[in-house]
Amino acid sequence: MIIKSVEEILIFESSEGGKRVYSRKPGETTRTLIHEDPALLEQETENQHWLLWRDILHHAKDNPALSDVIHQAEMIYNLIKDEKE
Repeated sequence: MIIKSVEEILIFESSEGGKRVYSRKPGETTRTLIHEDPALLEQETENQHWLLWRDILHHAKDNPALSDVIHQAEMIYNLIKDEKE
């Protein structure tokens, strides 16, 4: 028997409800990302900013220059917030 073509079988997986979809061949553990929801990337970027600000605030306790800059940013924010109200 001669096989003229071989169909490649792929398994599609997503543990995040389709926000990220991976494919892999049966029996293999290496997966390839084939789809990523742009909203998920945006959310992850926002989460990274929150973590960064948490670290900045933590380090500002021991760094007067950083503390001053945060205080300035808070003042600017309050001025902008008051203007919008």
